[in-house]
Amino acid sequence: MTFSFPDYFRFADSHEYAFVDDDLVRIGISAFAVDQLGDIVFVDLPEAGTSITKGESFGSVESVKAVEDMYAPVSGEIVDANNSVLASPEELQNDPHGEGWLLLIRADNHDELQELMDSETYSKKISA
Repeated sequence: MTFSFPDYFRFADSHEYAFVDDDLVRIGISAFAVDQLGDIVFVDLPEAGTSITKGESFGSVESVKAVEDMYAPVSGEIVDANNSVLASPEELQNDPHGEGWLLLIRADNHDELQELMDSETYSKKISA
């Protein structure tokens, strides 16, 4: 299967993406990760006001195959969690790069985004 990713996305090795959305950073998991998980049945996310640290687990996604932790691609304070994904986990499968976003955070350091892979590098990584 071939995946395409928006050019403005940045990716962590663990398949989370991040992109600047106004002055905040939107976080989710890639379509590739969603495809690998299969049917998603549950998503666990922290509440607004919680701080997350780059590289540390911020929640989990459960599919019929496995439960996988998700890791923060950048550090910051959560401004919003996508409640529609919590209520309907299939939303994550249907549109992981759009309506299936997970968190909106106020990043502590936007330079952390530069440490992530660009779309082209990530595409090469997953197709290797």
